[in-house]
Amino acid sequence: MTYNTQLKKLILPEYGRNIQQMVDYCVSIPDREERTVCAHSIIASMGNLFPQLRDTEDFKHKLWDHLAIMSDFKLDIDYPYEVIKPENLESRPEPLNYELSSIKLRHYGKYIELMIAKAVSLEEGEERDALVILIANHMKKLMLAVNPDGVDDAKVFKDLAAYSHGAIRLDPATCRLHEFKAAPTPQTSGKKKKKK
Repeated sequence: MTYNTQLKKLILPEYGRNIQQMVDYCVSIPDREERTVCAHSIIASMGNLFPQLRDTEDFKHKLWDHLAIMSDFKLDIDYPYEVIKPENLESRPEPLNYELSSIKLRHYGKYIELMIAKAVSLEEGEERDALVILIANHMKKLMLAVNPDGVDDAKVFKDLAAYSHGAIRLDPATCRLHEFKAAPTPQTSGKKKKKK
């Protein structure tokens, strides 16, 4: 008895061994027109395997790409679409260049630094004061994520002054930050109510 483990490895296993055998047979057909007709019938069979994908865009194009891949790019027919090339199969996208800049205190992140710089650039007034309080409260919340035991407002004010190079100074005696508390977990009694 022949087992699948003894047979050659499938290129695209999601289509199964029968489709792979059809593709291998199609490659072996000597007449080009007959090969093209055979390829169209294979595409119809491949499409029947995944009927839920028929509505997706470029479904037929993907099937023709898969046919070319399964034939190891040896199938010489008139493709209705421009199929993928073997060299494009292993191509990788260009690496993205990220701006790597140092962050003084990583638990605050880069956006806090940018927000503080924006607050420093604003003129004295209600808008700046409101933004500074929002930034300080957010800094406290971020600090609590690192130190869940509690955060002293004075520590946040000190960090805010250091980030702003002394341009923003909040007094712990006159300014109070929001007290963040963890949300309580819902209690379940274990008994389920009967539906009527």
